[in-house]
Order: sequence, then structure tokens, then C-alpha cells
Amino acid sequence: MNRLAKKNALITGGTSGIGLETAREFLNEGARVAITAKDQKSLDTARKELGSDRMLAIASDAGDVAAQKEVAEAIRNEFGRLDILFINAGIVDMAPLEKWDGRGFDRSFDINFKGPFFLIQALLPVFNNPASIVLMTSINSHIGMPNSSVYGATKGALLSLARTLSGELISRGIRVNAISGGPIATPLYRKLGMGEEELKTLATQIPTRRLGKASEVAQAVVYFASDESAFTVGSELVVDGGMSNL
Repeated sequence: MNRLAKKNALITGGTSGIGLETAREFLNEGARVAITAKDQKSLDTARKELGSDRMLAIASDAGDVAAQKEVAEAIRNEFGRLDILFINAGIVDMAPLEKWDGRGFDRSFDINFKGPFFLIQALLPVFNNPASIVLMTSINSHIGMPNSSVYGATKGALLSLARTLSGELISRGIRVNAISGGPIATPLYRKLGMGEEELKTLATQIPTRRLGKASEVAQAVVYFASDESAFTVGSELVVDGGMSNL
């Protein structure tokens, strides 16, 4: 299909997991795609895997406020105008309350909320009319999962931003929506040190009895990015296999 034909898209954190799969879906739907990541090697690997001449790779630190202006300038220079922004870059730091310090707290908020906020600000002159912003949030902003206090708060802030900016930016033709993901089978869980048995136990807590696929989230992002959702503003789509309903 060509639901995103002639559209220019930017995906933060686009080199693995949900971001990489969304880049693949966007390219399949006809878009030109820019992806960001802090590590140049991961960008080169993603570019090779996607194998498209319709993509741009930008090395950028998602938590660095000043770097967001550089990303916006790169988009302006390469694309001219931006139709789709998918805020996906983020970190998951889990720890009990007594283990947190100011440095770790700030790092989570810088990457998961502050950087995205100022990227949207920097991109305001570049957005087309109409345009779509999709924010990747989490069901951790809804459920009381132990050790997720800071992570859940960052995602709750991002979810709030979807609602407030949807009201603020709709007059510019910019729609803002959010996807709250549950447990998705990505490299994240390996980075958190979870093995096969722990993942099997996690799956038993989900009504579907399995982890979600990155492609299932990516397809939801395509819907919000496309003209099919032109009347959908400030909405949250929960993709969690029913976990948050328990």
C-alpha cells in the first residue's frame, strides 16, 4: 500500500525494536524516512538493513536539548517539510524508590520527555499543514508496577503532552496522538537482563499469553501517521494485549 506516499517522516530511536520496524513500515508505505540514534554504528547497521535510498540517518542524543535544533535543521535541509514525527527514543531504568539519585532521575526525564519536548518545539517551523505527531508512551503510566516510578512518570508526562499539544497545535494542522505500549518483544528486555524463563513468566501476566510484536505497534503508528486518522486528535491507543485491563 501507499498510505504514506509523498510524506516525509522522522523517527527518533529508529535503529532497533519498535523504531526500526516502524521505519520499515513507513518505507513500505511510500514515505521518505529519517531516523535518529546516538550511536553512529547502529545507524549504519539500520541503514544497511532497511536498504532504501529514501532514508536519512541522523546521529543525535535524544536527551540533549541543543541537539534537537540540529535535528530540525537537518530535516529542513534534506526534506524541506515534515509530515510525520514519531517520538520513540527512550530509556527504561527501573529501580526501587530508595535507589534513585538526582543524576539518574534527570537522565530519564531528559531522554524520555525533555528532549522530545524541545524537538517538537524546534520542528514547529518545519511541520507541514497537515502533519501528525505520534508519541510512544507506556502502560506504566497507568498501572502501579513496582520499581517503575520514574519511568512511569516520564511516560505519564509524555501522555499528558499528547493531550495538551493536540489542543495547542491543531490550529496549525498538526495532530498529536499517543500509543501506550505493553510488553513488546524487542531487544529491550535483554538489556534489562531478563532471560527466557523471566520472559515466559511475564507472558503469563498478559491476557493474550504472549508478548506483542514490534510490527503490531508499527502498524498502529502508521494509522496515526496516515490520513486515515485525520479526525483523530489527542487520542491514546493502548497496545498491550489487555495487560492494563487486569
